[in-house]
Amino acid sequence: MNSKQRAYLRSLAMTMDPIFQIGKSSLTPEFTGAINEALEARELIKISVLQNCMDDPKELAQVLAERTRSEVVQVVGKKITLYKEGKDEKKKIILPEKK
Repeated sequence: MNSKQRAYLRSLAMTMDPIFQIGKSSLTPEFTGAINEALEARELIKISVLQNCMDDPKELAQVLAERTRSEVVQVVGKKITLYKEGKDEKKKIILPEKK
């Protein structure tokens, strides 16, 4: 993913609300599975890291990206934005072309 595509995804994510919250139990297999399902359905999701979570949001973002085979769009404060390209017939977000 190049910087132009990442900027486009960031602009889409600005208006979104977080649909998941990571709390003190951090990342469980069930939570990771739910995030993967949401990525399959929506392609772009935002996650909020609560105050009682002791893990670093940037590290959580990397772990989630690896487990769900998605890409970290951005981590701002305690908000994580992830993107996973949809299958051809279910694609909702069309990224700008790579150059």
